[in-house]
Amino acid sequence: MTPAAPVLGVDGCRAGWVGVVLGPGPLVRGVFGADIGAVVEAAVAGAGDLGAIGVDMPLHLSPDGHRLCDLAARSHLGAKGASLFVTPPEPALRAASYGEACAVARRLTGKAPSRQAWALRAKVLELDAWWPAAPYPVHEVHPEVSFSLMVGVPIAARKASWAGLAARRAALAAEGVVVPDDIGPAGRLAGADDVLDAAAVAWTARRIHAGAARPFPDPPVEVPGGRRQAIWA
Repeated sequence: MTPAAPVLGVDGCRAGWVGVVLGPGPLVRGVFGADIGAVVEAAVAGAGDLGAIGVDMPLHLSPDGHRLCDLAARSHLGAKGASLFVTPPEPALRAASYGEACAVARRLTGKAPSRQAWALRAKVLELDAWWPAAPYPVHEVHPEVSFSLMVGVPIAARKASWAGLAARRAALAAEGVVVPDDIGPAGRLAGADDVLDAAAVAWTARRIHAGAARPFPDPPVEVPGGRRQAIWA
């Protein structure tokens, strides 16, 4: 069994990046950073070296098509699949405008990216520049997939609704992840749904560190550089 170590789950939010640290022991702590490096540094400053980092943002950008991990995770989520945005190919993400990105994506995949997927562009590219040299193992996680494994089915209620927040907080608590009412700046600068998403990503990071996480697809896709592309849960 892999020795216990603190882990970090990270989600992007309007003000930057919000993180939830699990461990050592029963600790559940919120952290915040204006950039991805800062939120990781804040986690390490409070908890020490991390066993794993989970991020709710695409890694392993595709050079020319849709990623199999997006398609596998969307298939798993069924009717909730629309909550997972299919990541545009890297050339589309690096386009100068949404219109240009649509033209590039249509040429490569036959479909333009959604406005929501395009809105993530800055954070996706920020993460893409940072993570290859990250000081700890980094894995891609999607919170809705994680929540679906916690409760056995995808949670139907929208994550920002009162019912959705209550269902997700209860799912985390049942897994021993009790998010405190006061988690410091992270709770003031990020939305409640972002905090719970980061906590779900941290739950999966803990499973990754323990060797118990499930990849989508299974097995993961081998990509250049000896890495494996998957969404983990």
